[in-house]
Amino acid sequence: MPVDRTTHPRPAFSRRTRLFAAAAALPLLIGALGACGYGSQKDDTGDKAVPAAGGKKIDGLDKVRIGYFANLTHATALVGLRDGGLIQKELGGTEIQPFVFNAGPSEIEALNANSIDIGWIGPSPSINGYVKSHGKNLKIIAGSASGGVKLVVNPKKIKTLDDVKGKKIATPQLGNTQDVAFLNWIAEKGWKVDAQSGKGDVSVVRTDNKVTPDAYKSGAIDGAWVPEPTASKLVAEGGKVLLDESTLWPDKKFVITNVIVRQDFLKKHPDVVEAVLRGSVNTNAYIKANPDKAKSEANAALEAETGKGLPAEVIDPAWKSIQVTDDPLASTLDTEAEHAVKAGLLEKPDLNGIYDLTLLNKVLKAEGKPTVSAAGLGTQ
Repeated sequence: MPVDRTTHPRPAFSRRTRLFAAAAALPLLIGALGACGYGSQKDDTGDKAVPAAGGKKIDGLDKVRIGYFANLTHATALVGLRDGGLIQKELGGTEIQPFVFNAGPSEIEALNANSIDIGWIGPSPSINGYVKSHGKNLKIIAGSASGGVKLVVNPKKIKTLDDVKGKKIATPQLGNTQDVAFLNWIAEKGWKVDAQSGKGDVSVVRTDNKVTPDAYKSGAIDGAWVPEPTASKLVAEGGKVLLDESTLWPDKKFVITNVIVRQDFLKKHPDVVEAVLRGSVNTNAYIKANPDKAKSEANAALEAETGKGLPAEVIDPAWKSIQVTDDPLASTLDTEAEHAVKAGLLEKPDLNGIYDLTLLNKVLKAEGKPTVSAAGLGTQ
């Protein structure tokens, strides 16, 4: 299926090609949306790639097409893909052609249609895409971010976790990563909810992250289990963080964003993929070493992509709750799949081979950093 493109160009991020695709109705295996928060607010496209940093073209390739979301959970892409960013620098004369997506299925569709080569994306659409292609299309090649998901509630209506019973709580979409996590949390509380309808001891209201703050202000929902920056936007509207999802995971870490690649592109252009991964690793190191500067750069990227940056009261707490990581945290992806199976949203998938961390570990070794594990689900 061809990738939908918008028709009104607007220069942003200097020169960027952008794609703002509406959520596609793919068959539900684990989720319809990626594990991310805000999508882009404007549907604009340009026609030019980011200028190359100079030097030889890697593998003789003119350009590499990279997808991501205009979300803080895609901080590595926001900072590293900007003009003069560290990912661009690693690619020399090979140009980056960036595409911005609003929804995971649209990005997977673009990958399947050979419209992008590499992408930053959440775990649910990664699993969905891998299973739907019978393990023949994508590979997860690195991690990118952990954390940044919270249960935010109206403190006048909900004061304790037990008070969530009987209330209306939003998640981004049926079967997406946060929806699965919330359904699993409900089950562990011993409460019953029909996963498909969202009806039961808790009313699970599937609401697009872009409209969740308005739904909260109007009283249509009593809270939301959502990623950043939606969570911090709710707090800015008077909401209270009742639970940070990271507290439910070992070492308070769980995958929220991966880096994926088309398998045929990986085979044909491993040096390009390695260069992108080296740039990603360097960008993550830069973000960790320069958190305030990187935050400003990420917000500038958001403003360029969406037409509006985030106010300090939103971006400051949101930024602190997201950790960039090279480690894909493979064991947590497997657990997330198990949660989806338990909720009845997914037949038990065969995820063997979903990871290929060979190039990432090569880069990490060269940088003197510890290598990472595929948790038995691929090559490392």
